[in-house]
Amino acid sequence: MRKRDTNLQDQRVGAQDKVRGRTRYAADDARRNLLHGAIVPSRITRGEVRRIDTTAAMKVPGVQLVLTHENIGPFESGGFIMGGGFGFQSFQPMRSAQIAYRGQALALVIASSPDAAREGANAVVVDYDAKPFSANIDSPGVQTLAQASLPNPMFADKKAGDADAAMKSAAHTVDFTYLLPTQHQNPLELVATVAEWTADKLTIWEPTQNAEGLRHGLAKQLGMDASLIQVVSPNVGGGFGQKNSLQSHTVLVAIAARRLGLPVKLVLTRSQLFHTASFRPASRHRVQLGADSKGKLTAAIHQTDQQTSRHDAFPSFGTDMTARLYGIANFKGIERLVRTDVQTPGYMRAPTEHAAAFAFESAIDEMAYALGVDPVKLRLDNDAAQDPITGKPFSSRHIATCLRKGAEEFCWSRRTMAPGSMRDPQGNLIGWGVATGAYKAAMAPAIAKVRIHASGAVQVAVGGHEMGQGMSSAIAYTAARALGVPVGAVAVLLGDTRAAPQHLTAGSWGTATVLPPVHQACKQLLAELRQLPGAAKDGSAIALLKASGRPFIESESRGRGHGQPEQIYTRLTGGLPSGVGPVYPEFVAFSHVAHFVEVRIEPTTRRIRVPRVVSIVDCGTVVSRNTARSQVEGGVVWGIGAALREMSEVDPRYGGFLNTDLAEYVVPVAADIGEINVGFVDIADPRLNPLGVKGLGEVAMVGVAPAIVNAVFHATGKRIRKLPLMLDDMFAA
Repeated sequence: MRKRDTNLQDQRVGAQDKVRGRTRYAADDARRNLLHGAIVPSRITRGEVRRIDTTAAMKVPGVQLVLTHENIGPFESGGFIMGGGFGFQSFQPMRSAQIAYRGQALALVIASSPDAAREGANAVVVDYDAKPFSANIDSPGVQTLAQASLPNPMFADKKAGDADAAMKSAAHTVDFTYLLPTQHQNPLELVATVAEWTADKLTIWEPTQNAEGLRHGLAKQLGMDASLIQVVSPNVGGGFGQKNSLQSHTVLVAIAARRLGLPVKLVLTRSQLFHTASFRPASRHRVQLGADSKGKLTAAIHQTDQQTSRHDAFPSFGTDMTARLYGIANFKGIERLVRTDVQTPGYMRAPTEHAAAFAFESAIDEMAYALGVDPVKLRLDNDAAQDPITGKPFSSRHIATCLRKGAEEFCWSRRTMAPGSMRDPQGNLIGWGVATGAYKAAMAPAIAKVRIHASGAVQVAVGGHEMGQGMSSAIAYTAARALGVPVGAVAVLLGDTRAAPQHLTAGSWGTATVLPPVHQACKQLLAELRQLPGAAKDGSAIALLKASGRPFIESESRGRGHGQPEQIYTRLTGGLPSGVGPVYPEFVAFSHVAHFVEVRIEPTTRRIRVPRVVSIVDCGTVVSRNTARSQVEGGVVWGIGAALREMSEVDPRYGGFLNTDLAEYVVPVAADIGEINVGFVDIADPRLNPLGVKGLGEVAMVGVAPAIVNAVFHATGKRIRKLPLMLDDMFAA
């Protein structure tokens, strides 16, 4: 791993509190008179509750309440976030006897201690009427839906030119299918909810990426005014998409707290989260590429089958990205959704782009070998001058710089083309692979409030959530630089509906969304201070404020994406997703990355090591190099896990998932990670926003897996088209 930057001007805000255990999360709450909850999960995958008996549970010492569909009373669904609602799915457990997936909550037991709540939950007896189910996308009984048939135009197929005709006339073609498994996000901090009522007002403490969505979703479910609900989430503790919307259990905790008149806390176990929260869906990709005799890519067809639930249509956006990786004039992207009996899948870092890039960038490597062309050269020769789908210019595009800079740092020129041609002195097979990735450069509306006190303290409140990605640091640096104050003087308030409207933080739009209005609010404050009678024309904001004799000064600024109307702020304050991108009225915007990977494979055991990675990123202006570098390193680690370790094992007999803990859901550990060298193009994209920043957290993972798989092919001559790579695959190689 790299040597850490010791520059104190670029250290992560709150880092010392985290490593010293001072940071507090909802699961740490231990307020007075706190009651504890435990859910009773379904043991079948599809059917109905025939009978539920809570008699024994109520006799457990400390148990005060058992909620079931029979006694909870009427309440509404929060709706599906991709269908105009607020939740990760539209199906709400305990509104009826219906069972839609294994592990869904059938009862909530409330007790004076966690142990009593768990004991009570184990004592609940449930009889079922089971029905046949479909566990995965190849099971009997699945239903396939053309995504383009959904009413939203953003779900339409991606088409440019005539891909079918161009494919038929291509001099060289490749046509292969790639498989990816279900995966779970597994953030370190579990999902937990504390609900407390004060008269008719409800306060929720929960690690979430979407405090405003929780607030308005709960208001809909409980039939109350959203102004009576507050959601507080200063520290998410890792989200990766799992916490990006209203969870199904939150309303149950709120109802229990209201029923008992005391605060209630529910901490879902990791095993329960595998079955009660979203996950990355399984997918199957067929990629066809055509090229002429000179190596020009002339056609591409990318077809995707992606898992969804029976009750919602979680969309795939993978071909949005693959259509724009190269300048392929004839492109067709077709997305299909396969309905299975699971909770609704959802977002997990680089949600559908990771899968799409694995398939497409593997196929690009296969084409390079079919043509006998260096994989980097093929990519450079087919760069795009403009967006192939809309014909619009890119706001900025530096993927060629990423490739050239990465190749130089990696010493790519020393690579020999033939598979199996490189070994180290110990006899290990060496493979060098490359892949590119892209992710939409999105933005969303935000309202920022900045207050400066004569004491020197600065307070910044804005709609965003600190998930560990470093948003607090980026905001603090931006405000400190604009106002001429120390970073330590800036206090950042995020994830609190009392402070500012809280837009969903996801999709790599966080930095590009919150920094421009924060920066503008700071500029407004300085301008106001300098216009005061007798004020100096330079100097820090604090000096100017002290000279004015005022105790404080504050300012508010709004920001929104290009082409978004003023009415978008109504969606923001209503808790609805309001992002825009990659297509804007005048341009198309993406972040880009190039990953270069070295693998070493022990010839007897076939164990794969990744000793070296070079990743070069085009993400516009880099606000904080330390936090940005950490984001890329984390994305690379995620890509290593996706390629070599992570898979949620589906139980075909009973449904649900089998490896529901960190002992059996294998993720990379420190010993698996070698040297990761990160570089940035660091060229501003002022067309996108005044600061020129683009997203980073998602794109960092896109392309890592295919770079690894391409390196394995280079080492062994064996092309593996499914993830994760297993020892069985390697012995076959």
